[in-house]
Amino acid sequence: MKYTGSCHCGDIAFEVEGELDSVTTCNCSICQRKGAMMWFVPRVALELKTPESAMATYTFNKHNIQHRFCPRCGIHPFGEAQTPDGNAMAAINVRCLDEVDLDALSVQAFDGRSI
Repeated sequence: MKYTGSCHCGDIAFEVEGELDSVTTCNCSICQRKGAMMWFVPRVALELKTPESAMATYTFNKHNIQHRFCPRCGIHPFGEAQTPDGNAMAAINVRCLDEVDLDALSVQAFDGRSI
């Protein structure tokens, strides 16, 4: 299924395709503060509808994950990284997707604080 999403002000817009049935929450220092519910997809499933120049990027700790956010409204719609075997992935914040019933999703907790 194809989903549309954006930051709050719409400066970052995107489409993502895949089967959305479960999400991951994380208690690491940034995810806990953002309150993101992440859906991991191959990076090729994410299509930006706005230029990459509309985004800002934040990295921390090992600087492996590019946390993308809107410099105007501050919302973090997704992040990008590579798996240990080199596959490009995107972590979509499903709270930024249109018309998704969050209560219908299976939520799995990840203990990122312990990494």
